[in-house]
Amino acid sequence: MTERNTTVLTLDAGGTNLVFSAFRNFKEIIEPITLPANAHDYDKCIGAIISGFEQVAEKVGTYEVISFAFPGPADYDLGIIGNLPNFNAFRKPVPLGPILKHHFNVPVLINNDGNLFALGVARAGFLPALNQRLRDAGSSKQFQNLVGITLGTGFGCGIVANGELVRGDNSCGAEIHNTLNATNPNWNAEESISTRAIQRVYAEYANIPFDAQLMPRDIYEIATGRGAGNVQAAQESFLQFGKALGASIVNVLTLIDGVVVIGGGLSKNWDVFAPAMFNEVNRQIEDFKGTAHSRLSFKVYNLEDPTVFDEFAKGNPESIVVPRSGETIQYDSMQRTGIALCNIDSSFATSLGAYALALEKLQNNLV
Repeated sequence: MTERNTTVLTLDAGGTNLVFSAFRNFKEIIEPITLPANAHDYDKCIGAIISGFEQVAEKVGTYEVISFAFPGPADYDLGIIGNLPNFNAFRKPVPLGPILKHHFNVPVLINNDGNLFALGVARAGFLPALNQRLRDAGSSKQFQNLVGITLGTGFGCGIVANGELVRGDNSCGAEIHNTLNATNPNWNAEESISTRAIQRVYAEYANIPFDAQLMPRDIYEIATGRGAGNVQAAQESFLQFGKALGASIVNVLTLIDGVVVIGGGLSKNWDVFAPAMFNEVNRQIEDFKGTAHSRLSFKVYNLEDPTVFDEFAKGNPESIVVPRSGETIQYDSMQRTGIALCNIDSSFATSLGAYALALEKLQNNLV
């Protein structure tokens, strides 16, 4: 079975909404269907998931696999969703995959949204587009590794290494939210890189009670002078957000040498958090003698800045003569990577990743 005639039903599950769709040949073939998640009620939530897939199935007719994103902790190989902090309906392990397999009688694949976002961006989104752009510019540089980051209610991540999704032995291949917090060492990173983090810092610096109804977009409007409120507090909230994000990105890049692509709802605030993020990524550290060193072994470019792409693409090509042989080797001595925004809708990228995962499993006879 080829990707051209394989139909996969998908879902991007959030705490508020469930977004269902269907893909064939890496293209969405229906208008997405959105239903309330009913995350507070087990029966309503399971009912909504089944209803959404039934509605999609009715639209597409035949299909081969159901593949979708769902929050963890989970044993994704078994399709068992664990105790979810943001889904009160899942306060004990739930065999969601087997429930759906029994109901629809097709293989069911589940993974988290960070993983599937990264896989979608790597297989059919930013990464192939970047590599094509580099080839068009005459560059020999090509990227095979990608760190996909999602910014929203929480702080998510997925890693694709040499084209393959890093799953981990415990379905925990990219738990970036548990990296150390650059602001408070007693917290994990998500406490400073999330919706609640922006709300918390704004409330602290504006000297007002925490307000969960004041959303990051409202605070963005204040920070940019287009909304009423405490401008300094709003700017500080995104400065701390960007600094914490940069610190976590550096920690991941230290181990995974690849391009970073950022998506999710909070990525829309790029212009107010990116400067602090890049300051943290590019700042120097010191050894015990006080000698300054770069934090990373390679240069990190802001790929949202169109003025730097030519330099990024060109690198530093050199010709190295091999002694006693007369041979010459072409060598690019500039070690580099970049950080960019996702070039497609994040939910769409996640569904693309779910589709790509299904194809991979089918082609390798793993479902």
